[in-house]
Amino acid sequence: MSTPSYPVVLDLTGRRVLVVGGGPVAARRASSAVAAGGRVEVVAPWLCEELASLVADRAVEWRARDYADGDVDGAWFVHSATGDRTTDDAVAHAADRARAWCVRADDASASAAWTPAVARSADGVLVAVSGGGDPGRARAIRDAVAAGLDSGELPVRATRRRTIKGPGTVHLVGGGPGHASLVTVRGRRLLATADVVVVDRLAPRGLLDRLSPDVEVIDCGKTPGHHQLTQDQINAVIVERALQGLDVVRLKGGDPFVLGRGGEEALACHAAGVPVEVVPGVTSAVSVPAAAGIPVTHRGVTSSFALVSAHDGVEPIERAAHEHAATTTLVLLMGVRLLRDSAAALVASGRSASTPVAIIERGWTEEQRTTVGTLADIADLAEAGGVQSPAVVVVGDVVALRADLGPFSPESRQARRP
Repeated sequence: MSTPSYPVVLDLTGRRVLVVGGGPVAARRASSAVAAGGRVEVVAPWLCEELASLVADRAVEWRARDYADGDVDGAWFVHSATGDRTTDDAVAHAADRARAWCVRADDASASAAWTPAVARSADGVLVAVSGGGDPGRARAIRDAVAAGLDSGELPVRATRRRTIKGPGTVHLVGGGPGHASLVTVRGRRLLATADVVVVDRLAPRGLLDRLSPDVEVIDCGKTPGHHQLTQDQINAVIVERALQGLDVVRLKGGDPFVLGRGGEEALACHAAGVPVEVVPGVTSAVSVPAAAGIPVTHRGVTSSFALVSAHDGVEPIERAAHEHAATTTLVLLMGVRLLRDSAAALVASGRSASTPVAIIERGWTEEQRTTVGTLADIADLAEAGGVQSPAVVVVGDVVALRADLGPFSPESRQARRP
């Protein structure tokens, strides 16, 4: 396409598309035309396997012979991919006389039309790329655009007011342990197309900076001892917005179903007839210790870990200590406020006072900090160091591995700074 060109998107629905040729290139062109709704007819003395499959499925009609004069008559769009220059010339000339667009596979410079490399998103965005006569470059750019569409890096949210039919969908998105880069590709994509985002305090808030200005952001603002919105109010607001036909992303820290109350929100949506999608996230129970160089399991140390919420007191921690072997790693979420009571309860339940303990604050952020001690002294160390939530508490011999592994991120970057 070195000559001036005029890009256009064609509607092939119900229109006759002629494909001349039976090889793999013709098969790709025929498949694309079928997907676009075209009424496809193939003229070729033989067919490759993919085309034969289309014929067997009655997706295309096959004329089992060589191309003949008159085949182009009545065609709305033509592809010529025989590999024979004389035949492709004849098809192109006939299409030109019949005022039908013809794409040649053998010589783009002799075509009246070209097929670009195309990237499509799940919600109808189509991007066509011309490589200026270089198909490899076109495909490379197409692949980069497709990755941007899939990941939500490109501004894919619709701006034209759409006709609302029925409720929107509530997407319960796990944002991961805190850093914006650790959200899943699916989660980022949904954020890029959301009408409403209902966000938690511990969600990766850096993602909010990339939202369109007209996206409604509702901050739940949950902090220890203070709830800007109660859980019932959160349930009500996501249902209300969805019933207005809006797509809602409920952005959480970690994983929606790991102490995230995502199940309650999903039940509220089901009760109201609102569709729900759950997008898993990387739970802080595993990823935050990892950032500090602490694997929750390690061969020769322990093969199991137990996740416990300390939000409702020390009783669940005591039960976990009784139910699991002393070698089992205990991971405590929301455990800073009752740290002293929890440590005492674990010792009283049979854990050695010398058991290693680590507290990792603000995991995967630039403010990440780790405090290491034992059940005997961790509460004093935390108090002296001003340890605060959000933090993950790890109890078990795996904490000692940190001395050899070292922190991975972002503490490790800070440690390397001169």
